[in-house]
Amino acid sequence: MIENKQEVERVLLVGVELQQDKQMDMSMGELARLAETAGAEVKGVYLQKREKYDSKTFVGSGKLEEIARMVEAEDIQTVIVNNRLTPRQNANLEEGLGVKVIDRMQLILDIFALRARSHEGKLQVHLAQLKYMLPRLVGQGIMLSRQAGGIGSRGPGESQLELNRRSIRHQIHDIERQLKEVEKNRTIVRERRLDSGLFKIGLIGYTNAGKSTIMNALTETGQYEADELFATLDATTKLVHLGGRFQVTITDTVGFIQDLPTELISAFKSTLEESMHVDLLLHVVDASDPYHVEEEQVVSSIIDQLDMGGIPRLVLYNKADLVGEDFLPTQFPNVMLSAKAPQAKQDLQKLLTAQLKTMFEPFELELPYTRGHLLHEIEKFALVTKSELGDESQWIQGYIPPKNKWRVEEYDERNH
Repeated sequence: MIENKQEVERVLLVGVELQQDKQMDMSMGELARLAETAGAEVKGVYLQKREKYDSKTFVGSGKLEEIARMVEAEDIQTVIVNNRLTPRQNANLEEGLGVKVIDRMQLILDIFALRARSHEGKLQVHLAQLKYMLPRLVGQGIMLSRQAGGIGSRGPGESQLELNRRSIRHQIHDIERQLKEVEKNRTIVRERRLDSGLFKIGLIGYTNAGKSTIMNALTETGQYEADELFATLDATTKLVHLGGRFQVTITDTVGFIQDLPTELISAFKSTLEESMHVDLLLHVVDASDPYHVEEEQVVSSIIDQLDMGGIPRLVLYNKADLVGEDFLPTQFPNVMLSAKAPQAKQDLQKLLTAQLKTMFEPFELELPYTRGHLLHEIEKFALVTKSELGDESQWIQGYIPPKNKWRVEEYDERNH
């Protein structure tokens, strides 16, 4: 029996380096990984230095001819440009090269369409793609016709791309209405968690830094993880026990990336809001990545965009087993760890417990034996570190989140 193997899309990466751009190597390397994540085979890279982008073709007419020769020589099917193209630049590049041209933004949107698994995630990606396409519904270029399929064609599909602007706007309105309904349900669940008094931790970080691995190490729930960009998109919240019965929630959301399309930040805002209501941000960094400092800056920038800069943050430098002793952290407070080590769960619990003690308030509590059943409840919302038995009461010491201090005062025999 003969198996039909799907042909891998052959792509050429194109980048324009401006004089002030000092992260081009990182950006182009990331573009190659994005293309491979989308299922393409990178057959070449064309990098050009310019003072400014060409308004008509992005690369200039002379360079366009050089790229066209590379496209023909390598039998390139798709050209991926490492910047956001205007509709005019996109159309002119396709006309000059004779192949499909997409930009970095559309490539990321395509990967999100590939990765989205939940109904909400698919709606959010669809919304982002429609908003991206709306100003580009002019003419019937190679990219817009989608006759060839492949990268950039996942999501809305060919038939929707043939719709006029009014129909696209109608779809956007309809999806936004559906997402509002989903958000209502999410808000109800979130408010229940807020009322519960549980301490909430949010995992954030650059894509592929190891957030899902951290989540799995703490919860052992089998969150999907892989050595690929944007392995998981949907927000996931799990209950975790730290130091005995003390309970916290851990929320994992989509990873960040350089030049994350504004359409995606907007579309995923409700999902990202899951991390806006946490008590501690656990910023996961791939310590082994040579560009980890730049990646930290990208994450910090997006945190500021989402008005999350005031939330306490602990930086977790992951993959510590892959770096030498001369590694110098750039953010504080921080801890070093390897999330895939056999003892990762114990290490994480110990590190998080130590951090929480610096954020919590110490307390002492006298609990009479007649109310001893309350100890089980106390251990859920406080870190109990010491317990001594007296004649009629039990003396308890520990640390508690300031928002839960009233519970200790309510239970304390000395206040009755």
